[in-house]
Amino acid sequence: MEYLSLTFQSLAAEPRLRILALLLEEPELCVCDLMAALQLPQSTVSRHLAHLKNAGWLRDRREAVWAYYALAQPLGPLQQSLLPLLRHFLREQSLAKSDRERLDSFRSAQSCG
Repeated sequence: MEYLSLTFQSLAAEPRLRILALLLEEPELCVCDLMAALQLPQSTVSRHLAHLKNAGWLRDRREAVWAYYALAQPLGPLQQSLLPLLRHFLREQSLAKSDRERLDSFRSAQSCG
């Protein structure tokens, strides 16, 4: 039951859904990429990334001072079954589209890692 609760709680915040929307389209993103796309401070982005990681959605890797995040491989059975629904519904959200545009602009202007 705790697994169910943790999984659904991890989806109960808009910034976490926005992060997942971006990571459904990108193999890996740096925290600075997510900060630029979401227009949120590092502390807020990191807090939401920690929630998603603790719920089994994400994995991370460190490279020098940079932290990179990607979808966990393999995802748990519940996350795996929710993934197609998330992909479908998040893709249609205007805020997710705006986040994607900001990410593309940020990446074309500079690279953080």
